[in-house]
Amino acid sequence: MSYERRGHGGGNRRRYRDDYDDRRREVQESPEERIRNVIIKFGEVDAVEEIPRLEKQIREHEPLNVSNLSEAFRIGVTEQPYKIPYYATLLRVLYERPEGDTTEGAPLGRLILEDFWKGFQAYLDKLAWRETRLCIHFFAHLTTAKLISADSMTALLQSFTAVLDEFGVSHGRAKRAALCAGEGLIIGGPTLKSHSSASADEIIAAIQAYNDTTATQQWLVSPTTKMSSTTVSNENAHELLDTLLSALSTLNENDFADTDNCFPRPYVNFVDLEVEAYNLPSVLVPPEIIELDSLSPDSGEDTQVKKEEWPEFYLRLFPNDISPDPSSPAGYIVRTALLDIIEIFEVNRKECARLLLEYPKWNLPGTFKPKPGATVELEPVAGKDWQLESTIFETVLGAYFLLPEAQQKSIYYIGLITELCKLSPSTVGPAVGKSIRKLYGSLSEGLDVEVARRFAEWFAVHMSNFGFQWVWKEWVPDLALTVQHPRRAFMRRAIEFEIRLSYHDRILKTLPEPMQTPEAYTIAEQAPGPAFEYDDPSKPHHDAAQSILNLFRGRAKAEDVVTHLDTLRSTLESSEDVGLNVDATVRSITVQSLLNIGSRSFSHLLNAIERYLPLLRHLASGGVSSTGGNGIPEAKADILTAAAAFWKYNRQMVGIVFDKLMQYQIVDPTDVVGWTFLNGAVIGQLSELAGPMNLSAFEWDLLKGALDKANGRVMIARRKVTVLRKEDDDNRARVKASENESMEVDTDAKQEATVDSPALTTALKAFSSLTREQKAALSRTLEGFISSLAPSASDANPNPHTRTVIADGAWENRDTWGRDEWNAWETWGWYRQFCRVYSPYLRTYSTTLYTVSFSRFDGASNPAAELLKKIWNIAIGQEA
Repeated sequence: MSYERRGHGGGNRRRYRDDYDDRRREVQESPEERIRNVIIKFGEVDAVEEIPRLEKQIREHEPLNVSNLSEAFRIGVTEQPYKIPYYATLLRVLYERPEGDTTEGAPLGRLILEDFWKGFQAYLDKLAWRETRLCIHFFAHLTTAKLISADSMTALLQSFTAVLDEFGVSHGRAKRAALCAGEGLIIGGPTLKSHSSASADEIIAAIQAYNDTTATQQWLVSPTTKMSSTTVSNENAHELLDTLLSALSTLNENDFADTDNCFPRPYVNFVDLEVEAYNLPSVLVPPEIIELDSLSPDSGEDTQVKKEEWPEFYLRLFPNDISPDPSSPAGYIVRTALLDIIEIFEVNRKECARLLLEYPKWNLPGTFKPKPGATVELEPVAGKDWQLESTIFETVLGAYFLLPEAQQKSIYYIGLITELCKLSPSTVGPAVGKSIRKLYGSLSEGLDVEVARRFAEWFAVHMSNFGFQWVWKEWVPDLALTVQHPRRAFMRRAIEFEIRLSYHDRILKTLPEPMQTPEAYTIAEQAPGPAFEYDDPSKPHHDAAQSILNLFRGRAKAEDVVTHLDTLRSTLESSEDVGLNVDATVRSITVQSLLNIGSRSFSHLLNAIERYLPLLRHLASGGVSSTGGNGIPEAKADILTAAAAFWKYNRQMVGIVFDKLMQYQIVDPTDVVGWTFLNGAVIGQLSELAGPMNLSAFEWDLLKGALDKANGRVMIARRKVTVLRKEDDDNRARVKASENESMEVDTDAKQEATVDSPALTTALKAFSSLTREQKAALSRTLEGFISSLAPSASDANPNPHTRTVIADGAWENRDTWGRDEWNAWETWGWYRQFCRVYSPYLRTYSTTLYTVSFSRFDGASNPAAELLKKIWNIAIGQEA
């Protein structure tokens, strides 16, 4: 008994001690942190009702720390922009002096605003564009509240429109500056327009003048295209600056009287203060920061390879009575607010989903339809009453489908949609279904091939998160379309992605019976897996493959395998098979046998490749025997063909194996590019239906993997050279300093300081070699597209329909298109994507690439060649 009591008491003591340790570990907020957090978190229940209590709490806080208060305002404004009107109202309240306060000096609100400006200047100096733009929103609200002078606010906006007139201004810089000026004018328009109508007109005109210069760029990144037509349709997509200008023009026509219907302005309910308006200091937008961390492959000088920024096109999914028209003032404000939430809360998708669904409480009542069962206190606002979930989905998917690349990783947008569905399945679920059906219908209306690929990826992942439940029978009638029609291509692609996330048999059971048949060409007849060509004893070379397999299983040395291959080659040469390509056969047997050993898992694959790297290099060099081979290009092509044939039922593994072969330098990116254009279309379940020289999403993935590998190697080599060069410069500086201090310096040290170190010399040689490889890969890709889309008489397997799909009236006749026309249309789409994504690298080698690839068309009348050159010129910035 005593033992049990002691044990019980000891347990209590341990528990009390643990509780005490937990309390000691709790983070204790200081009074400064507490008041700052209260300001940041204010408004979670009812912002307007909380303002008087928060004002009292701020005034009673001692000691007064203005910088701490202004920091809280800056955090709230830049990280919770949907609260900006209420932060402006709180600052307006802090401008008032409490009853009985006779102290002299500036009011508390003025002190906070002055310190807030210092933070804004810091954002501007760092070119933190998002924070700068949101601070301008705050200033614009304060201008309407008459706390900031209209003159200084106008001057601030004009300092950003001045950026648009800079010589050679990049589109990214100009776009962000235009958004700062334009959105500031939307919010502060009523006051700024009444103060100086001419200044408001000048701001709009400056943005319009710049936007007019981006017409051809807009055509290249529009998510819907008619290929040859340069007219951008705004029915299904809206460009960001276009919508900004449309909203500004609409408001300007009525002297910004409609601003009250765009966003809440609670500060207008207060009586105007008799205070001197704050004059914002004049600013000059700093120039772009150019980091000299890269090298020119031609001159060896420092240059900047900068990612190209394009106009932002957002896809529309629903009519204006379902989701707001982003070209209207209220619609622009709603979409901008949702996009800011999506971008800011990328670090926490669950919190982002919650805030998106709670957004209506930060907007005007009646903007969105009330939730089912909610009490309706006010009548819907005329022209609004939109569906919140549909609006959110249109915004999220619009950001996901930005071309050429989304601002965030695709997994973020997909995960965010999943979180939205979990939070409110009854309301979000129907919006998902409507979005999928709308996108599916757009596939035959010119939807860009890259957008279609992302759509298939999202669809598959979303289905995997919710039991793969979809009403496939709705799409059964589309099986009557030609097999390469975009809708049928989407079905195949989405199901292939679904199988990667699950199992073949499970996905097969979710499909209606008409889609399960081999004749439907919707799902593969068998599950993804290896296809070892020499596994069947009745097939030729079965015994030869087994002998090699036994060597691999016994972990024989690479040298022993090479010796065995020489014997095998001699045996095959003495066979009676006249048409046998001995070297190609030996490579095929060897590579497929090695992949068969590594087919059990990724670790088996890597172990097999790493163990037999000398063997693979021997095969790639063409040296399958001591007497020679077919040459390096043919040998590498044979290795790629063998790998693709082994994994023909699992195209994902084809890309993985190709990547590993490039990683271990068995093949070069140029080899993969060349192989893809010549052989990529013959891999997979539709090989018998593949048209001549067509490029699908599978081939594009292979091309992209090869180009990214080549570009990535150059980037790594460039960074290494930069580090080593800095070390050399530091060494030279130390030697020079020693010379100044003492005349007696070691002669060897002087000599070493005047020449590049061996490490830098080696790194420069590697960098030069990799840049040549990069240029070769880009050149080979461009040549492949030209041969496919504007073939000459000497090109092998040309597609005669590549010109048909860009002829006058071709798009209107697309209902009559067959396999080859749709193949050609998709190949054109991937050429556009190639030029968009890799434009910075194409611009680096533009002169060489143009001379090699396009000079053949000079002086010739060829519509396909003209379109090829037009897309090229836009991508490298030679056509405004």
